[in-house]
Amino acid sequence: MARVCEITGKTPMLGNRVSHANNKTRRRFFPNLQYRKFWVERDKRWVHLRVTSAALRTIDRKGIEVVLDELRGKK
Repeated sequence: MARVCEITGKTPMLGNRVSHANNKTRRRFFPNLQYRKFWVERDKRWVHLRVTSAALRTIDRKGIEVVLDELRGKK
């Protein structure tokens, strides 16, 4: 399964792991993904999403129904 946020679309970033001796090796920075379930009052059902902590803040600010409407408009 891909490590992608379903709301923001954030994916892993690439960077370097730098040792004390300044040796650089490639590494990945993974998004902080959480499995959450949200109650959508309009549809009277639970929605299961895999979202980042940034997306959780967006849902808290706008509301789950507005965020889902924006997702449906994109697709």
